[in-house]
Amino acid sequence: MDYRRIWHPGGTYFFTINLLQRKNNDLLVRHIQSLRESIGTVKAHHPFKIHGWVVLPEHMHCLIELPENDIDYATRIRLIKIGLSKAIPKTERRSNIRITRGERGIWQRRYWEHLIRDEADFQAHTNYIHYNPVKHGLVKQVKDWPYSTFPRWVERGVYPLNWAGIDGDLYHFE
Repeated sequence: MDYRRIWHPGGTYFFTINLLQRKNNDLLVRHIQSLRESIGTVKAHHPFKIHGWVVLPEHMHCLIELPENDIDYATRIRLIKIGLSKAIPKTERRSNIRITRGERGIWQRRYWEHLIRDEADFQAHTNYIHYNPVKHGLVKQVKDWPYSTFPRWVERGVYPLNWAGIDGDLYHFE
């Protein structure tokens, strides 16, 4: 099958980015500061707007908007992954193929991307991002997960502080 990505200048995209070894792996939250630094460095050299982001122990979701006339989200994702990989100790197991290619054994090679098509799609993916720690059983309330853009959205009056984690109304969006 021939895999094709959608490229839209200035587009807003939702991503799921996974670690290679997902079982019992807390690498992303354990190295959250290095991940934040990597994102900040990439953002400084290849600007993009962060609409939503959640980091879980072994994967992350983000919703970003590219500058007008820019389609290159692939470089941004690649550089974020490289930045974290360079910042952390080399303790992971690597396959012979990864060793031959000089790759770390941290990230899955591919990631999932989705071009946001309209406001309803944007809201659904923003909700998904913020609800994800509850979905995975990491917290009972969305507000209790520390690695998320949820507090920014509460400050802006978009979500109530008790959204989704108490009343379970996943699609309540004010």
